[in-house]
Amino acid sequence: MRDFRDAKAMAQTLRETLTTKAVTISHSESLELVSRMLGVADWNTLSAMLQTGRRDTLVPIARPISSTAVYPAVPLRDFVPFPGATFPLFVGRENTVLALNHAFEGEREMVCAIQRDATVDEPQFADLCEIGVLVQLVELERLQDGSIRVLTRVLRRVALRSFAAQSSGYRSEASELPEGAPVDSPELIRRAIQRFEDYAATHGLLVPDIWLFFDQTHDVGRIADTMAMRMKLPIKDKYELLALLDPVKRLEKIDGLLDVSSRPFGAAYAATRRRALALADQRRHQFATLEHLLLALTEDGDAAPILQACNADLGVLRQNLTDYLDKELAHTVIETGTAAPTVAFRRVDRRAALHAQEVGNPAVTGTNALVALFPETRSPAARLLAEQGVSRWRVDKAIVRNAGEDKR
Repeated sequence: MRDFRDAKAMAQTLRETLTTKAVTISHSESLELVSRMLGVADWNTLSAMLQTGRRDTLVPIARPISSTAVYPAVPLRDFVPFPGATFPLFVGRENTVLALNHAFEGEREMVCAIQRDATVDEPQFADLCEIGVLVQLVELERLQDGSIRVLTRVLRRVALRSFAAQSSGYRSEASELPEGAPVDSPELIRRAIQRFEDYAATHGLLVPDIWLFFDQTHDVGRIADTMAMRMKLPIKDKYELLALLDPVKRLEKIDGLLDVSSRPFGAAYAATRRRALALADQRRHQFATLEHLLLALTEDGDAAPILQACNADLGVLRQNLTDYLDKELAHTVIETGTAAPTVAFRRVDRRAALHAQEVGNPAVTGTNALVALFPETRSPAARLLAEQGVSRWRVDKAIVRNAGEDKR
């Protein structure tokens, strides 16, 4: 067999040969085929081996080359994809549709560029972030409303050199970004995976394939990108992760984001939480429950206005909560000691910290805690909120509405 260092030439020969037989494949597909012919999992792996001169099973994030080419392009609003991800893309803008059609007629590769401002309908180069991704188009479906749904697979990061609307739609000159050989950092990987498991459980993420992937790879960059794609973060934080080319620093940043102990309680919410514990102590209850917490939140400076915006009658809600605490928890009275938060109370604390992180709050507020109550669907607190017509959907709308009013 030819030396595996000839892989690129072999890929080009394969592609040209298939073309003469009326079989068209993209440059990336030919590289993947040649990699498998040489007994390597994929082109990313083989590319790293070419650079380091060794054949191992670690998989790098991106090909360590820096070639520049012009591709059809799609600007993305409010979404940041990461290498290795497969996702559906819905497009309707004329220049984007033209670019997609052009890509499908060619090698089925295109650049996805992230907009700085999602409200810009016809973005120019200055409206886009410097780092984007190169994707492969897998499947296209034309919808009845004239828009297009296209399934895409992210190949690697690219640096945008230009972006403009042409007769064939958006086009972008982009350079592939080298990330070097894969890096293994066992302790960092172990800690980040453990925290991500807690994060997935808190958010109800059903991703069994991820755990198998984590068991099989030691590549810091791939693990970081897999986590980043699934985390709920502000677009700014997502893009910072995409643009962070050092894989170890990228996973360290994710590990920090997953460490909710670094997200402190704000002064107002800390006082609300103490009030909840005091409500339990006043009644000599053994535990501080979600109902104690919700009663305290009805007087919280952040949560109470949101409840009122959802048309909750705070007086009635307080009375219902007080009746529940005095009647239904009478059997939990203890002679001595102080109340301890229940497991559910602590779950809400953790969920509130994650929500604060997702919306970009530097500290946990009563609003974060209110949002964090809703997954506790079997609790009396959730039932009493529902009786007032307060749902997670209505709370989210009220938060957005209040945020808009604060900006005026």
